[in-house]
Amino acid sequence: MGTQPPILQRISPKTSDEFSKAFAYYELMSAINHLYLTEREIQLIAFMVIKGNMLTLPVKEEFCTRFDSTIATIGNMVTRLKKKNVLIKEKNKIRVNPQIVLDFSRIIVLQIKLDSSYES
Repeated sequence: MGTQPPILQRISPKTSDEFSKAFAYYELMSAINHLYLTEREIQLIAFMVIKGNMLTLPVKEEFCTRFDSTIATIGNMVTRLKKKNVLIKEKNKIRVNPQIVLDFSRIIVLQIKLDSSYES
């Protein structure tokens, strides 16, 4: 019996801007990696990547205004996201882990392989 070719499915969600693309990407990454991130946490990650990663007071205030949040909520989310290694502290600044930062001004193509074969 021969090997069957893989099934290829193309999904191209329409995104209106870099933030929307970043939000969609981190939402997928959360689901695939079982991170159980909340919508607000995903908004924060996407916002930080688009704004340049730093959580300075003006950036926090802009986030709070845009997403109807509070500085305290951001603090709680930062603590949770640091525990999951999504955010890191680097030179006294909080940043999105560089391993998961993409250039959302470009077209992004993701390849996900789901394989149910087991090696014995």
